[in-house]
Amino acid sequence: MDALFFALALGLSAGISPGPLLTLVLTATLERGFGAGLRVASAPLVTDVPIVAACLWLLAGLPAAALAGLGVGGGLFAAYLGAGVLRRAGSAEPRPAGGGGGPRDLWRGVMVNALSPHPWLFWLGVLGPQVVALWRGRGAALTAGFVGLFYAGLVGSKIAVAAGVARGRHHLDARWYRRALRACGLLLLGFGMVLVVQGIAALRGPGVDFD
Repeated sequence: MDALFFALALGLSAGISPGPLLTLVLTATLERGFGAGLRVASAPLVTDVPIVAACLWLLAGLPAAALAGLGVGGGLFAAYLGAGVLRRAGSAEPRPAGGGGGPRDLWRGVMVNALSPHPWLFWLGVLGPQVVALWRGRGAALTAGFVGLFYAGLVGSKIAVAAGVARGRHHLDARWYRRALRACGLLLLGFGMVLVVQGIAALRGPGVDFD
């Protein structure tokens, strides 16, 4: 039971931690309502299957250059999305939920999450060793419950954030709506640049040799 509680608590804390995907959840919800935020929040259910499989198979870790390259790619994509939000924010108007987006919201969330190094680092450094130890010592049932509760907390907390933002968006006039969008765009752009800087620093680090 301690392992299951740990998994749920870890998922909840990871879900509400600031980052590119949570910022994209906020942006999509502000622009297009709860449905858009729900689709973005569900992205880990799509992207993390191969990530988890690869991390558990290669628990020793990915090559430093590959992980750093993922960080740079994810940062550039997040910055691109943030710049797009800033460009739209100047003339944006609050609109009814459900307009636009559609499958593109899920695709954007998938791209941000898949290209980010955070899921890889999280599974390699935190969850991967826990899951392997549970599998070897406690069996498949507890291991499946551990992973399931982690993702219930991770995705559920993001959905809860989207629901809260969706309720409040109807009370924003155009001026405050644009300010909220600009804030989300700046956050997304900022997170993207941080990922790029971290990735470049890792590529230049002593652990990566290009000679």
